[in-house]
Amino acid sequence: MAVTHTALFTRLASFLRNDRGNVGITFAVSALPLMAMVGAGIDYGSLTNTRTSLKVATDAAALALTAVATTSTQDQLNTAALNYVTAGAPNNMQSLTVSATYNTTTSRVSVTASATIATKIMNAFAIPTLTTSATSTAEFGSSRLRVALALDNTGSMDDDGKMPALRTATKNLLDKLQKAGSASGDVYVSMIPFNRDVNIGNSNYSQSWIDWTTWDANNGTCKNSSGSYKSYYSKSSCTSRGYLWYPDSHSSWNGCIMDRTQNYDTLATAPVSGTTDSYFPADDYGSCPLQMVGLNNNFTNMKAMADSMYPTGNTNQGIGFVWAWQSLVGGGPFSVPAEDPKYQYDHVIILMSDGMNTQNRWYSSSTSIDNRQKLACDNAKAAGVTIYTIQVNTGGDPDSDVLEYCASPGGKFTILTAADQIVSKFNDIGTGLNKVRIVD
Repeated sequence: MAVTHTALFTRLASFLRNDRGNVGITFAVSALPLMAMVGAGIDYGSLTNTRTSLKVATDAAALALTAVATTSTQDQLNTAALNYVTAGAPNNMQSLTVSATYNTTTSRVSVTASATIATKIMNAFAIPTLTTSATSTAEFGSSRLRVALALDNTGSMDDDGKMPALRTATKNLLDKLQKAGSASGDVYVSMIPFNRDVNIGNSNYSQSWIDWTTWDANNGTCKNSSGSYKSYYSKSSCTSRGYLWYPDSHSSWNGCIMDRTQNYDTLATAPVSGTTDSYFPADDYGSCPLQMVGLNNNFTNMKAMADSMYPTGNTNQGIGFVWAWQSLVGGGPFSVPAEDPKYQYDHVIILMSDGMNTQNRWYSSSTSIDNRQKLACDNAKAAGVTIYTIQVNTGGDPDSDVLEYCASPGGKFTILTAADQIVSKFNDIGTGLNKVRIVD
C-alpha cells in the first residue's frame, strides 16, 4: 500500500511522541546517521556533476593550449588555462585554481583545476564545502603531416566570388595546419597554384633538368644569312624558308612548365640525367600562374602567397596534382625535409578545382586529359598518398568524374555549390588532419 508524504510524516511524529520505553530516543539517535547518509548522497551527487563539467572544461583548455604551448611562458600558459576553464566551468564552483604545464619531451600539455562547492545538506553536519578536481592532458600524435595544396587558379575562379573565398579558405587552413604541430618539424605544407601550367620560377632557368626543346622553338628571332630580321615567330616557320633561327636567352623565360612527356606526366619521379623525356619542359604560356612553393613551415609567407593568387588561364588539374605529388617526394626544384624514422608520416594532397579539364600539353578534350589524370591518381594512391578532392560547382557543370575517381576512400570527394562553402570545407579537412588528442 502506497504511503503519501503527509501520512508518512504523521506516523513519524506519532512514533517520536511515544513515551513508552525509550523507542523515541532510540529512533532519534539512529535517524541522525540516516539523515547524514541521505545528505551526503545529495551533495556528492552534485559534486559528481560538477567534477564532470570541470573535466570537460580542462579537456577544452588542454586542447586549446596546444596551439600556443611552444611559444608561451609559464605565466602565459597558466593565465590562458584559467581563462579557458573559467569560461567552461559550472557556476556553482568556488575557489577555482588552475595550472598548466607543457612537456617539451613528450609534447604534452596538461591542465589541472580544483574547486569547492557549497553543500546543501552536509552543511548541517559541519561540512560546508566539498572539493573536486580534474586533470586533462593533450598531446600531438606520433604522425607528422606533409600536405600539398593543389589550388585551381584558372580564369573561371574569377566568377561568383570563388577566388576571394579560396584565398580566405587557404589562409584559415594554413592556420589550422600550423596548430596541428607542437614543434617546427611536425607539419610541412606546399602550395601549387595551377591552370594549364605551373610556375616553378624563372630563377631555375639554368638547371639541367629543364627541357628547352619546345620553348626554344617558339621563342627566338628569325634572320636571313646577312643578318636581317624576318617576321617569322617559330623555328619551323623560319627554317622552312631557309632562314636562321636564334633562340632567346633562357633568362627571359617566365618560369612556366607544361606537362612532362608521357608517361612521366603521370609520375613524380625525379629527372634522370641524360633522359630528356624525364625533364620538365619549359613553356611560353602567357597566362602563367603564381609561382608554387615546396614543402615548408613558413606559414606567414604562405598566407601572403594565398593573398597573391590570381585567376587566369585554362584548366589542367592533372599538372597541378602531379606537381603537388612531386612536392611531397622531391626532385627538380623541390627538396624535401628529411623524415625522422621515429615518426609516421601522413602524405596528403588536397586538390581543389572549379571546373572540367579544358587543356593540357597534349589535348583539348576533357576525357583525354581526365584519363591521364586518373593514371596519376592511381600512381599516387599506390605510393600511399591520401587524396582529398573538391569540386566547386557554382555554374551548373556536370559532376566531375575524375575528381571523384581521384579521391581516396572515406568521403574524401566533395561537391560545393557556393563559393563560401570552400571556407567551411577547408576547415573541415584541417580539423580532420589535426592530430591533437586528449590522452587522459
